[in-house]
Amino acid sequence: MPDISIASFDAARVLRDLYALRKIGEYKTGVHRPALSPDHIASLDWLAKALPAAGLTPTIDGIGNVLGTSEKPGKKLLSGSHLESQNQAGWLDGPLGVIYALEAARVINGQPGFDGAVEVAAWCDEEGHFGNFLGSLSYVGSLSDADIDAATNRTDGRRMRDALAAAGYQGRPRLYVEKGRHVGYIEAHIEQGDWLEAHDLKIGIVTAIVGARQFKIDITGVQNHAGTTRMAIRKDAGVAAAKLVVALDDGFRAAAGPRSVWTTGRITLDPGAPSIIPGHAEVLFQFRDDNPEILDTLEAVLQATVLAHNTKGPCTITIEKLRSSSPARMNTGFQSALEAAAVAHAGASLTHLPSGAGHDAQILAGAMPSAMMFIPSIGGISHHWSENTSDADIAMGAKVFVEACAKILAAA
Repeated sequence: MPDISIASFDAARVLRDLYALRKIGEYKTGVHRPALSPDHIASLDWLAKALPAAGLTPTIDGIGNVLGTSEKPGKKLLSGSHLESQNQAGWLDGPLGVIYALEAARVINGQPGFDGAVEVAAWCDEEGHFGNFLGSLSYVGSLSDADIDAATNRTDGRRMRDALAAAGYQGRPRLYVEKGRHVGYIEAHIEQGDWLEAHDLKIGIVTAIVGARQFKIDITGVQNHAGTTRMAIRKDAGVAAAKLVVALDDGFRAAAGPRSVWTTGRITLDPGAPSIIPGHAEVLFQFRDDNPEILDTLEAVLQATVLAHNTKGPCTITIEKLRSSSPARMNTGFQSALEAAAVAHAGASLTHLPSGAGHDAQILAGAMPSAMMFIPSIGGISHHWSENTSDADIAMGAKVFVEACAKILAAA
């Protein structure tokens, strides 16, 4: 297979597209574009109108995924990300990967003498307004109709079925992965952390996307009057929660791997009044790592710590696992293509690193070889309207990404 030229790559076009999307649902310097909101739907329509110029036929399916497909024969590479945002959040988290994919399709699909193509996807609800990765899960066949029926918006409780109907997607068939159609999937993203920036690097090649485990811990004490109940007989669920969280932090620091992270995302006290001893506390606790053995070790630390505090009293503690995902390894051959492209266009200013955040690539990795590439985030900020990346880094990353797509297809 001959090399595929990227001479028609246009950095200015990439930036124009990203800034055009930034205007849809604009919020301060970021965007507010929740899944299946009018602004999210407008962004999907924008993409659908842009795809034909890249030689792709657009379809918006019954879950709100946009797929741009090619009728050319030959091997195809799937690429994309998502267009919805977290609430009042950043303008690049998601759209960067969609526009990089669109540019790769523009550059590669019109190559004379080459039958392969880049196909483009925008997955619905990666950000978890109605669930987690519902669009990509649907595409790989891991989302049932019952799952969609049960999905509700975490912000306002709206049923996903109602949101799909309002968008005009009700009754449309869902699209599914076609076995053997794609050589693989590749996704670009801002890092959402500060490793690249702190080490003056331009390209991050993802080795794996971490697995995450999330738990709900319930602590039951005795609700009573804060002024009249002696300290010696109190069963204060709030104090028990605080002691448990500190103990978990100590235990995890001793058992963690070099990139382990853990978070106490919420502590809720009931009834939560200044003159009442809380009779119940709820703790949401999550940890992540790219090593399954470390995840197992940390879960054992969690269970042992909860058991010790439950045995000691004075409160009763129970624990429930809410969610668990396994680390997803990225394809080594695709990583090599990304590295070669970075050497060619970014002066070898690159590193290999795991992704601490979840992405649609981890879902696609179960169905086909997959890879991810990061570019720097200014200050490591993401999931906030001040999220940003310099135009120069966006342009550099796009060129590396398009080159990597060309290399993957040429070698397929």
